[in-house]
Amino acid sequence: MNRKELFQQIQDKKSFLCVGLDTDISRIPIHLQKEKDPVFEFNKQIIDHTVDAAVAYKPNIAFYEALGPKGWESLQKTLEYIPKDIFTIADAKRGDIGNTSKLYAKAFFESMDFDSITVAPYMGRDSVTPFLDFENKWVILLALTSNEGSKDFQMIRSGQDEFLFESVLKKSATWGNPDNMMYVVGATRGENIAKVRALVPNHFFLVPGVGAQGGSLEDVAKYGMNDHCGLLVNSSRGIIYAGKDKDFAEKAGIEAKKLQQEMSRLLQKYL
Repeated sequence: MNRKELFQQIQDKKSFLCVGLDTDISRIPIHLQKEKDPVFEFNKQIIDHTVDAAVAYKPNIAFYEALGPKGWESLQKTLEYIPKDIFTIADAKRGDIGNTSKLYAKAFFESMDFDSITVAPYMGRDSVTPFLDFENKWVILLALTSNEGSKDFQMIRSGQDEFLFESVLKKSATWGNPDNMMYVVGATRGENIAKVRALVPNHFFLVPGVGAQGGSLEDVAKYGMNDHCGLLVNSSRGIIYAGKDKDFAEKAGIEAKKLQQEMSRLLQKYL
């Protein structure tokens, strides 16, 4: 999916919601456990009830890898079920050099046909650029994350008296462009979102941390939105585990709709 098509989805749905499919088999409602593939059945119902509000879905690959071959099968079935006009993110956080990165890229972009993949930048240019060789595919580079441990490295000041995350942004922006590279930018501190936006004004951000982690959707839009919206705000647990019983999918749809309505207001206000 290219940038124009993604922005069209945002405009059509008045939403920049990404639903994270962090599907933990231990949290799937009991009535689904009798299904042949409970993980896929859970995902299928979540997608059915959130598809009108979501412009992207993001399976966290660890939840599928942990189940072995059956997990990969559930993931592939989920990916094939997501409508083709919706952006898909493999939240795999890969990052290695040379042929290894090339093969990771082939796995997720060719064999599985995801639109994008999250990539860790720590090993530098040659760990990232192999993912950029695929037309209409995207790298989503970890830049400024919302977890507590992010301070261990991302907030270290360099010799140029800038934070490490700022150095990562400046350097990596020369590897790709706004049509094939996005950045993971945590929502927990609005002023840092503003710093990132100043460094990469035209790129899309994938934004975790809204809701349960304390991030403000209003601040994300205020500090992060650009003239193509430039935001995909992810919600995982707050949507997919909104309910625990047979009405789990309906409750997920209600939560997704609430976020979509707020996003519609913010698009009118800031776009």
